Amino acid sequence: MAFPHLQQPSFLLASLKADSINKPFAQRCQDLVKVIEDFPAKELHTIFPWLVESIFGSLDGILIGWNLRCLQGRMNPVEYNIAMEFLDPGGPMMKLVYKLQAEDYKFDFPVSYLPGPVKASIQERVLPDSPLYHNKVQFPPTGGLGLNLALNPFEYYIFFFALSLITQKPLPVSLHVRTSDCAYFILVDRYLSWFLPTEGSVPPPLSSSPGGTSPSPAPRTPAMPFASYGLHHTSLLKRHISHQTSVNADPASHEIWRSETLLQVFVEMWLHHYSLEMYQKMQSPHAKLEVLHYRLSVSSALHSPAQPSLQALHAYQESFTPTEEHVLVVRLLLKHLHAFANSLKPEQASPSTHSHATSPLEEFKRAAVPRFVQQKLYLFLQHCFGHWPLDASFRAVLEMWLSYLQPWRYAPEKQAQSSDSQPRCVSEKWAPFVQENLLMYTKLFVGFLNRALRTDLVSPKNALMVFRVAKVFAQPNLAEMIQKGEQLFLEPELVIPHRQHRLFTAPTVTGSFLSPWPPAVTDASFKVKSHVYGLEGQDCKYTPMFGPEVRTLVLRLAQLITQAKQTAKSISDQCVENPAGHSFLSWLGFSPTDPNGLYPANDLDEMGQDSVRKTDEYLEKALEYLRQIFRLSEAQLAQLTFALGTTQDENGKKQLPDCIVGDDGLILTPLGRYQIINGLRRFEIEYQGDSELQPIRSYEIPSLVRALFRLSSTINRRFAGQMVALCSRDDFLGSFCRYHLTEPVLANRHLLSPVGRRQVANHARGPRLSLRFLGSYRTLLSLLLVFFVASLFCIGPLPCSLLLVLGYLLYAMAMTLLTERGKLHQL
Repeated sequence: MAFPHLQQPSFLLASLKADSINKPFAQRCQDLVKVIEDFPAKELHTIFPWLVESIFGSLDGILIGWNLRCLQGRMNPVEYNIAMEFLDPGGPMMKLVYKLQAEDYKFDFPVSYLPGPVKASIQERVLPDSPLYHNKVQFPPTGGLGLNLALNPFEYYIFFFALSLITQKPLPVSLHVRTSDCAYFILVDRYLSWFLPTEGSVPPPLSSSPGGTSPSPAPRTPAMPFASYGLHHTSLLKRHISHQTSVNADPASHEIWRSETLLQVFVEMWLHHYSLEMYQKMQSPHAKLEVLHYRLSVSSALHSPAQPSLQALHAYQESFTPTEEHVLVVRLLLKHLHAFANSLKPEQASPSTHSHATSPLEEFKRAAVPRFVQQKLYLFLQHCFGHWPLDASFRAVLEMWLSYLQPWRYAPEKQAQSSDSQPRCVSEKWAPFVQENLLMYTKLFVGFLNRALRTDLVSPKNALMVFRVAKVFAQPNLAEMIQKGEQLFLEPELVIPHRQHRLFTAPTVTGSFLSPWPPAVTDASFKVKSHVYGLEGQDCKYTPMFGPEVRTLVLRLAQLITQAKQTAKSISDQCVENPAGHSFLSWLGFSPTDPNGLYPANDLDEMGQDSVRKTDEYLEKALEYLRQIFRLSEAQLAQLTFALGTTQDENGKKQLPDCIVGDDGLILTPLGRYQIINGLRRFEIEYQGDSELQPIRSYEIPSLVRALFRLSSTINRRFAGQMVALCSRDDFLGSFCRYHLTEPVLANRHLLSPVGRRQVANHARGPRLSLRFLGSYRTLLSLLLVFFVASLFCIGPLPCSLLLVLGYLLYAMAMTLLTERGKLHQL
């Protein structure tokens, strides 16, 4: 596609739009590459917003663009390779971004598509604390439609890229797409590896002119990218000094802004979804003054109103439900951030080595996780733990959480650890990370316990999740680190003030973020308190993970694990007792149907003996890990097993679920509910109404059952008198009619409520004909099979029918004689 160099921009855009409809995907991408190469930035900036939207879709989710979330190499290799090459961090699209960046173009991004808390805050004229929004809010003129952010090309591109994960419609359930194979997931990984490198430095931006480079945005250099950095909550004093212009800043800091922008956009768009009130409390100057007052040990009388606990979060929660795909992408981000932060060399990671010679990238590695990620990830996980359905899909959230809790898995020395099958002891060097992320370990562990107590642990998928959490927390030395962190938090505050004068030594007035850091915070207790109060507020009520309350929950979980193991064993025994062909015969309809089966539907029944074995193995190991973590004795576990009360009663029948007798009958206790959920006990429930009016079963043909019911009802009404007369006879004919036209005695049936086991009175029902058995797939299939076998012996349909009738008459006569003889024997 050749365009005249002096084309009008509007004509260029119109031509590209027309080509997007008429030309195939590969040809369109080739044309775009040529346009990006040949046209100057002055003409390209008019097509840039349209091009970004045509790739990532519209912000309202109506246009899906290139549909990168479903594009896979094994399904569409040609389109996949072309798209990945075009959007690669070193590809044509990023070259266009840098080309426009060099000319300092700005593009409007509507505030209405930002995450709920940020959107509401900006609409209320409260500027968010994140540097990402500084100097960008454009207030509309009189009569304007809404607020916009003035973004540079790189920011505009990354905003659209990150939001396409949220704004696009969820993938259809029928479409089985593996997220890790999709173009979007792989592009996230490539961008993270490019802009947050674990080795070397960030590659310089591609230049459109030989020897030239694209400058970083003027309003954000040289100090602005690091304006809010800090390993703890930034005080107002530090913010003021960090905004001072540095006269000796490293020129490399001019390029770190891309890495910072990428990380901030990903975190803001993917994790920033919680209540507006909580957001404003955390970002307001009052909250910052509270932290500053606390650090300076100011009298409590001078404190501002305490920040509310996160317990109030659910009352103001934004209506946002992350998808499993969303969670998997966040997990990828966390894993890469751990590798990025841990790529510092030991001499660089030491706080004593901070100096003017320290590169901006090294400083960024230290600050990336605690400054940008920790707070928003904690709130995001809190939301997922409280709102995610109680099903196996929670595994994605669980693995994301466990990935964050184990930064040592992504450290350079992990290869040496993986060679040993036994879990290695967690090194003491990770103790500061554990202490400064204490709530991530303790409060979220309690949240998981509460979820586990409400799930069916007989399911192998749920059993696996309990096993995974127990295994991670049982790593040698980790429980001791967590317990030490709790002790530091619970340490009285009176021992801190005389050491705090070292903590707030500020740089000189002419200093910057790159100036020598103040002495490192050596008070571990203060670090833990700053972390907890920064996330939960100073009025938080902390529940120790190794305290009596959580220990009680762990004992309840251990009890449920023991129950689930027994249930899985019972199911396994039941499967062994039944012949291998039983399920096939049941499918054909030749085996009796038990609507009141012993155990509820469970994926164990579908997955076979191997899953039963895995469930038992997961639960056994999880119980052992919990015993190690919380130092449970064998005697305690034995007492739990004895207290289950799951043994059979004196009649050899299963007991009812644990209940108490109330005014309206039985009331389930919490233990009884757990017993029902895990399938250990059940109520004996039978259908006690008219057998002709019971619900249509899955093995019956609905239309045929209804037609047969109408036919039998007509016969019963018309010949009611004759049937009564026949059944009243004392001879063999009367017995034969009673066998076919009357129901068995209901004297042994009980009321629906098991209280008192009162028997129902016999309902006098006259003799009647029932043809419902003819509406069963089982009956029809049996008849077809009989006719087919008869045809093999050259027996026609009519003779076969006569033989069937004759055979049934002989069978019915024999059953009539046996029934009458049994009644005489009972008398």
